[in-house]
Amino acid sequence: MLGGLGTGVRLVPSPTVSTTSPTDPGPTPGLSFRAAVAADLPRVVELIADDEVARARTGQIGPEHEAAFAAIAADPNNELVVVEQDGRVVGTMQLTVIPGISRRGASRLLVEAVRVDRGLRGRGVGRAMMAWAHAWGRERGCALAQLTSDKQRADAHRFYRSLGYEQSHEGFKLPLDPR
Repeated sequence: MLGGLGTGVRLVPSPTVSTTSPTDPGPTPGLSFRAAVAADLPRVVELIADDEVARARTGQIGPEHEAAFAAIAADPNNELVVVEQDGRVVGTMQLTVIPGISRRGASRLLVEAVRVDRGLRGRGVGRAMMAWAHAWGRERGCALAQLTSDKQRADAHRFYRSLGYEQSHEGFKLPLDPR
């Protein structure tokens, strides 16, 4: 949990992760992970709205984003994480623990809104973020990580497959208009 709007920076416990392999030099050096605070929200929205797919549905920073941030901060099963390098926010993701009845009562880690600064893509930041997210989920008892990715994001799909994710289900969405 973030502790609410306007609170000081609380470092998110840093799970021990290894992202190196004989062909992967490992994560970009100097990355740090922490819970987002209200002051990070403009940069988080900027990262999320960084492409045509998300720009229209994300919009510019506004009261809706502030309300969503407050709701995430108040929910102990949610964490909005920012990734910094040299004091600059270069990535973000929202992590949610979903308790469940299926899979023998297993909790799931839902990974959403994964974004890396455009200038750092392909340099291991996303791989480090996902390894960190998986460790975060394991620490909270999650037995499965899941995510959705827009069908237009072929590069993201390749990336998630390279991490071992399988396209096992078809996703469906239905806009719910307020009444």
